[in-house]
Amino acid sequence: MAKTDIITRFLIWRLKHISTKNFVLILSGIIGVLSGLAAVILKESVHIIQNWLTEGFHIEYANFFYIIYPLIGISLAYGVGKYLVKDVGGHGIPDILYNISKKNSLIPRVKMYSRVITSGLTVGLGGSVGLEAPIVVTGAAIGSNSGSLMHLNSRKRALLIGCGAAGAISAIFGTPIGAVIFAIEVILLEVNLSSFIPLLIASVTGSLTTMLLIGEDIIFSFNITEKFIAAHMPYYLLLGIITGLVSLYFNRSVMKTERILEGFKNPWLKPLYGGAILGLIIFFFPPIYGEGYDILNALISGETQNLLNSSPFFSKIDNPYFILVYLAMIIIAKPIAAALTIGSGGSGGIFAPSLYVGGITGFLFAYSNNLFGPYIPLPLAHFTLVAMCGVMSGVQHAPLSAIFLIAEVTGGYELFVPLMLVSAISVVTTSYFDKNSLYKKQLIEQGKHIPETKDEEVLGLIDIRRIMEKDLLPIRPTAYLKDLCGLVKLSKRNIFPVVDEDGQLNGIITLDDIRDIMFDRSRQEQTQISELMHSPPDTIKPSESMRSVMEKFENTGAWNLPVVDNGRYIGFISKSRIFNAYRKRLVRQQQEQDL
Repeated sequence: MAKTDIITRFLIWRLKHISTKNFVLILSGIIGVLSGLAAVILKESVHIIQNWLTEGFHIEYANFFYIIYPLIGISLAYGVGKYLVKDVGGHGIPDILYNISKKNSLIPRVKMYSRVITSGLTVGLGGSVGLEAPIVVTGAAIGSNSGSLMHLNSRKRALLIGCGAAGAISAIFGTPIGAVIFAIEVILLEVNLSSFIPLLIASVTGSLTTMLLIGEDIIFSFNITEKFIAAHMPYYLLLGIITGLVSLYFNRSVMKTERILEGFKNPWLKPLYGGAILGLIIFFFPPIYGEGYDILNALISGETQNLLNSSPFFSKIDNPYFILVYLAMIIIAKPIAAALTIGSGGSGGIFAPSLYVGGITGFLFAYSNNLFGPYIPLPLAHFTLVAMCGVMSGVQHAPLSAIFLIAEVTGGYELFVPLMLVSAISVVTTSYFDKNSLYKKQLIEQGKHIPETKDEEVLGLIDIRRIMEKDLLPIRPTAYLKDLCGLVKLSKRNIFPVVDEDGQLNGIITLDDIRDIMFDRSRQEQTQISELMHSPPDTIKPSESMRSVMEKFENTGAWNLPVVDNGRYIGFISKSRIFNAYRKRLVRQQQEQDL
């Protein structure tokens, strides 16, 4: 009770002394710091666990602990998520998008800490996923619950969710600009100038928090020493197509693998089977263990000798042809390993795996050219980094985020032109076969839809039951025309639903259907309603999305459509009511933005 009183007094004081606009700026900085703290805790705990578990491994010998660790990690993460924190892992970012779109930007409090615990166990013990999505979920949950605690509306909560996401990405990668663009491009539907500033503040404070606590120990960084050569552009053009196809394979492999895991009826079979299969994959391909950024750092630096450490194929380290095959197998195996980790009950995201697969793809492309192609040597680091951008763009359909992320990671904009080219071609190639990003595909798979435009967002906020009209007078199919004429005198509407004694909709009658005969005495006595009624152009379910409702109005050309639930008549929906509700929503949102 005392806590509630303190918050209430603070809110009253805040309303008197601090405008909502300035208060959001203050909150964005706090959220950035908290997101940065969460990122530091998660990164350091994962690194400590991984170093402790693998420090005694001999690089010359295969290690069977690689089979056991992921099984233990996923099982622990699933158990903790299911029984302790009540939040089983998963991808996370699709749920954020859905919460913003359909749940008024409300994210459960448990997500402020649950993903730090479960993803720490998952990735620390070798789960082949990234920490970015769990930290984004954590930051977003901090933003949402901060907004709720401070009694801010859904629009402001959505902005604070974006601030949490920006702070998290900036803290992990040390890329403030890329983090802001990620929040805009992936998390938020739209951003105006007033909401752009809080994102910047959260991103900067998140990055500064990490710098102050652990220095510049970001996931990977590389200062480009070689100059970009325009003569390499044909190779980058080809790389863009290849990364687009790899992105398509990545998305479909993840979806297919997770679909297979969903077939297990016993929930504990998923972590057991998934963890065991993942362990076997990692045994043969140790670079897939955990996030894999250390391997990317080695490849960017041209150190291929680390690739086969602790694998059964260590003796092949000097065989460049075997290296090519091994890299190709990693590209095939990594998306499956990531899906096994998440689909089995582990916690993590596909952000890091997409970057990882991209990096391996780019290195393999340049390495193959330098080994077999005409003597136009390609810089391994350049193509590794640019391909990371290409695959991330293709998987997430977020080209701007990928471009600025890699540009900041490289310490400059030397590769800006090839980054733009490869990113654009990759997205176009992937979109040609599949128009949706992996995040949207996952939501569609769950039967969820999020709006893609402002109009869809506003329409999605309209509840069918609230705008349904019930003042239309029904008539029985066994009644006669004279009974209908009596209703015409009482009704102000020109549509009459024909409903039987069980409440089932049999059809409809309009004034136009009876205009020529309604004053004919003999016809009034002899003509039954069942002879006059006709089927409506279409029907609407009360649970139907407004997007689907508008499509039915568009396809039928109707102005009114009946609402039925399992055949039972409930009411009518008219276009005019929808337009009126739409206008009111727009006005309300504008007022909320101005607060």
